[in-house]
Amino acid sequence: MMARKLISAGLFLMLALLITSPNHSAGSLSSQRPNVLLIVADDLRNELGCYGSSVAKTPNLDRLAKRGMRFDAAYCQYPVCNPSRTSLLTGLRPDTTRITDNNTNFRTTMPDVVTLPQVFRQNGYHTTSFGKIFHRGLTMEDLRTDMDDKASWDEVRYFQTTPLGFKGEGRNLTDGKLAWCNWRAAEGADEDQPDGQIAREAINVLEQRAKDKQPFFLAVGLHKPHDPFIAPKKYFDLYPLESLKLWQAPKEPLADPAAALPGGAFREAFGKFTDRERLEFMRAYLAGVSFTDAQAGKIIDALDRLKLTENTIIVFLGDHGYHLGERGWWNKSTLFELSARAPLLVYAPKMKAKGKATARLTEFIDLYPTLVELTGLKAPHKLEGRSFAPLLDNPRLKWKEAAYTQVTRGRFAGYSVRTERWRYTEWDEGRQGAELYDHQTDPHEYRNLINEPKHKATVEQLKALLKKKS
Repeated sequence: MMARKLISAGLFLMLALLITSPNHSAGSLSSQRPNVLLIVADDLRNELGCYGSSVAKTPNLDRLAKRGMRFDAAYCQYPVCNPSRTSLLTGLRPDTTRITDNNTNFRTTMPDVVTLPQVFRQNGYHTTSFGKIFHRGLTMEDLRTDMDDKASWDEVRYFQTTPLGFKGEGRNLTDGKLAWCNWRAAEGADEDQPDGQIAREAINVLEQRAKDKQPFFLAVGLHKPHDPFIAPKKYFDLYPLESLKLWQAPKEPLADPAAALPGGAFREAFGKFTDRERLEFMRAYLAGVSFTDAQAGKIIDALDRLKLTENTIIVFLGDHGYHLGERGWWNKSTLFELSARAPLLVYAPKMKAKGKATARLTEFIDLYPTLVELTGLKAPHKLEGRSFAPLLDNPRLKWKEAAYTQVTRGRFAGYSVRTERWRYTEWDEGRQGAELYDHQTDPHEYRNLINEPKHKATVEQLKALLKKKS
């Protein structure tokens, strides 16, 4: 009898240890936590219908904004692909990650950092990456220097354009001087392009997760509207050239510091664009925007069909903004609003402010702590962002004082601080110039007020705020 009691007690103890062991506990707890669908578009500025664009046709993302929250003042930390993605996926600023180019793998500077998907993987989630989440491109050279992170994912897959997807009307807008500046209204269907294949495979993953009930962190990295500007012809047909309007320079000259815009071969090539080439560039970019919208829509529709939406957090964002001819620039890498600001749409099943927008300042480094909070996990290391989960219930809460973006120009850096009213920028700590813009009266940042005596106190306040950057 005593032996039976001892055996029973031993079995009970073993069962208790099994239930409370870290691995088993993670899987058990995470099965009750929300899934995460993260969709990242490449080089997408706030050119969406839900952000007020009268040109872009984006019905699916507009629908997501109506069911979730639109963030009107969301800022990247570095307006270049690899630094921006490294920052948002680690929850750390570029000065901390030390990633400020497209060629350095973050594991060389932070070998032990736990990334956003990695913390989910460690807590029993199945983590999947399709396309470009960590920085990478589409060429064979990109594949050889891939920067994806094996510690973050259970599954990683990349996709290539089919031969049919390379056929169709198009041309290089710079006579070959800039190899990337190429558009093509491609033959074939969506799935002849990588983004169409990504959407298809993402849906397959959702169908599998709906069957096996395993919690998931699914990251979908759509390549468009990034160059080369290739999309199926039907998306180009949405934007006849005659329906588009080019940016018009203000009557007063723009007093930009020499460091405000990059130069070199890009600047020279852009300066030779004809109006026809400018319109073709704009049309090709917008075609990519609508192509992106369609793929995101397919995936979100699959969530609904599979009845996964009620337990899935959806995040859609662009990794940074983009210029479409403003100030003569057709790219990113500036510290103007168009480059630093990007779209951010968030849906959480239990959020109270569904269908609302918030004007509160948010940064992409805030995404990591937000998703950790919403899913009941714990951050594995100190994060430099702040969870915006409370805004999902009350978009008018008093919030961040400032958002910060930086970029490098050769041997010196530029740092910009954005408050709800002002943008203040220093190049090489002011030695290469400084900028001050009042967004109440000058939302396009045309009038640099840095030398106006009446704003001296404001400059000093913003200078101090810039130094406070964590």
